[in-house]
Amino acid sequence: MASKLFDKWSLSDVQITDPTFAEYVSLAPVSIPHSHGRQAQKQFGKKKVNIVERLVNKLMRGGTGEKTGGKVIRTMGRLQGKKFKAMKIVEQALDEVAKRTGKNPVQVLIDSLQNSAPREDTTRVQYGGVSYQVAVDVSAERRLDMALRNISLAAIMGAFDKKKTLSEALADEIAMAAAGDVKSYAIKKRDETERMARSAR
Repeated sequence: MASKLFDKWSLSDVQITDPTFAEYVSLAPVSIPHSHGRQAQKQFGKKKVNIVERLVNKLMRGGTGEKTGGKVIRTMGRLQGKKFKAMKIVEQALDEVAKRTGKNPVQVLIDSLQNSAPREDTTRVQYGGVSYQVAVDVSAERRLDMALRNISLAAIMGAFDKKKTLSEALADEIAMAAAGDVKSYAIKKRDETERMARSAR
C-alpha cells in the first residue's frame, strides 16, 4: 500500500494537466516529505524531490531581501534551517485548503503551480556595448521554480506584521492561485512577467 502524505492524502490520484510539468513534478509516495538532501549535489536532482518538500524548502528563507510591495521583508531567519517547523506549517495549510475546497489539497497545490507558472520571461543580451531586454521562453523546470518561489513569497508577505498565521496565508495563496484569482500574488507576478516579455519582443 502506497504511503499517504502526512498519512492523510493520497498522491496516486493527483492529475498533472500541463504535459511540460509531468517530468519535473515528483509525486513519489512519501509519508514525510523529507529527502535529507540526498539529491542536492546531483544535476537535475530536484526532479526526484517530492513537490510538497520543494514547497517546504522554499518557505525556509529570510524574507525578500529587496523591495516587494514597497517594503523589504526580513524574517530574521525565523524558518531558516527549521525544516520540521516549515513542514508543520505546510501540513496545516494543506489541511485548511482541504477544508475549504473539499478536494485533495495536493491536487489544488498542483493546479495553483500550473496556473501561476509564467511561459515567457525576459533576459538581457548585449550587442556592441548596448544592453537589450529580449523575450525568451521559460523552461518547464524554471517555470516550476518561479511558481514555487512566488507562492511561498506570497505566504511570507501575507503573514508579515499581520495577525494572519503563515499557514493561513499559504492556504489563502494556494486556493486563490488554483482558482486563477487575480488577487493572488503569484498570478499577478505571472501576468507581470509575461507582460514585460510581450513588450520586449
